[in-house]
Amino acid sequence: MSTGTGARAGGGARRPGTTAGARSASGAAPRPRTALAVDAGNSKTDVALVDTTGRILGTARGGGFRPHADGVDAAVGELARLVAAAGAGPVAAPVDHVQACLANADLPVEEERLAAAIERRGWGRSVTVVNDTFALLRAGLPDGSAPRGVAVVCGAGINCAGLTPDGRTARFASLGRISGDWGGGVHLADEALWWAARAADGRGEPSALATALPAHFGLAGMPELIEALHLGAVARARTHELAPVLFAVAAAGDAVARAIVARQAEEVVVMARTALARLDLLGERVPVVLGGGVLAARHPLLHDDVLKGLAAHAPSADPVVVTAPPVLGAALLALDLLGAEADGYAALRARWA
Repeated sequence: MSTGTGARAGGGARRPGTTAGARSASGAAPRPRTALAVDAGNSKTDVALVDTTGRILGTARGGGFRPHADGVDAAVGELARLVAAAGAGPVAAPVDHVQACLANADLPVEEERLAAAIERRGWGRSVTVVNDTFALLRAGLPDGSAPRGVAVVCGAGINCAGLTPDGRTARFASLGRISGDWGGGVHLADEALWWAARAADGRGEPSALATALPAHFGLAGMPELIEALHLGAVARARTHELAPVLFAVAAAGDAVARAIVARQAEEVVVMARTALARLDLLGERVPVVLGGGVLAARHPLLHDDVLKGLAAHAPSADPVVVTAPPVLGAALLALDLLGAEADGYAALRARWA
């Protein structure tokens, strides 16, 4: 099968992503059409088998999706285990469509490679791959209308994407510092550690982070935590646990912690505003969908700063916080492509409410 771009989505608008072997339906389907929805993030992966009536026929959850570190074939191979657990895959009849919303599918070439690897598995008659930010965006947009809006996801990392009914998109590479990114839970934890270390040794401002961060691991102070991280007594992977500690210290009034939180809010706002401007949507009333673990938690300082920033710099934006699992957005994108009825959308949303 050939690989092309731009599958059809809600309202008849073209949406981003790579579709491998897409086949359009002809006439009314004699049965509900089926889809495999995949939302694969940095920290977890959700797979759901759904149909166009809104039924969830099977689900599975696994770990993070890291094709850049594990290789495309190995990462998709891990997806295969979850697809089978959800009731799809080679032993079952192919679904009508596979909608994969994947972290680390940040560049068009990555989408193409992942779409080709998934197509080779034979899970569905067509395959569409998009970055997982588009799953959040779709989950926050209304059903039955042309897609128009922007989403900012702030979880382990940070990303932003926007879409208009005529198919224009605004995207960021989201590759870390080399692509100008700032923020997300991993970055926030590193910032907290940096400021805490300097507070402890006198190079920086005093901060309660210098005691709160080591205390989280049962350690006496920053010298002990630095040593434990350096020598592996505390795994570096555990530093993501420090983001909630940062927010707690900020909420208690610590000036250093509050400045880090304020900086994160600024980045969320500038990404949203930039995407809106690139899509000529700054003057229109459109949703700005906020999600991911950091934003969905609605930490009061961060949430309030984001709302104030949007009111000042994108006053027509309508902020929407999505707490439903992002796999809902992947499933809704699949229903858009398969032509589901309104009842199907409502039923699907109700099951993930």
